[in-house]
Amino acid sequence: MKFLFDFFPILLFFVAYKAYDIYVATAVMIVATFIQVSWSWLQFRRVEKMHLITLVLITVLGGATLILRDPAFIMWKPSIINWAFGAVFIGSQFIGKKPIVQRMMESNVELPAHIWPRLNSAWAIFFIILGFLNLYVFKNYDEETWVNFKLFGMIGLTFVFIIGQAFFIGKYIKEPQETTEEAPEESKEKP
Repeated sequence: MKFLFDFFPILLFFVAYKAYDIYVATAVMIVATFIQVSWSWLQFRRVEKMHLITLVLITVLGGATLILRDPAFIMWKPSIINWAFGAVFIGSQFIGKKPIVQRMMESNVELPAHIWPRLNSAWAIFFIILGFLNLYVFKNYDEETWVNFKLFGMIGLTFVFIIGQAFFIGKYIKEPQETTEEAPEESKEKP
């Protein structure tokens, strides 16, 4: 459910683009992102930082696309967001006691201490590469190819990366310690 909630604006952007054009799709994505953030606030009384960053960027770059009638602004958004996330992951290795990936995942996964920085670096590199891939597709292909890449390519690459990450951390996950059952009362008694 959270996955659909996170990608709700992108899915609506894609549908609106296929039905109309990039300008209608951009307006739909701006409205959908406002709805996403508002619903999160009303439901949980908090909003994830990723959604706030996305809201600001989609409003500024989407607004520029609509006002200036230039789709390049909205096409830059995925690169800027991915580079910002990459920078946050890199910066988290130097600020605070734990890298951001550890702060996000350690309540669910127990890993050796030396694995967290590797995992954090992998995410940082992934986000930076994804930003450059978006830029490459945006600069070298037509608008429709970029829209398809934005939905299927970026989400597909993210799934592949997450699966690869699961295999990587799978060999390091510590199994919970089994508790030994107490011996029956009879064996505890001494003759």
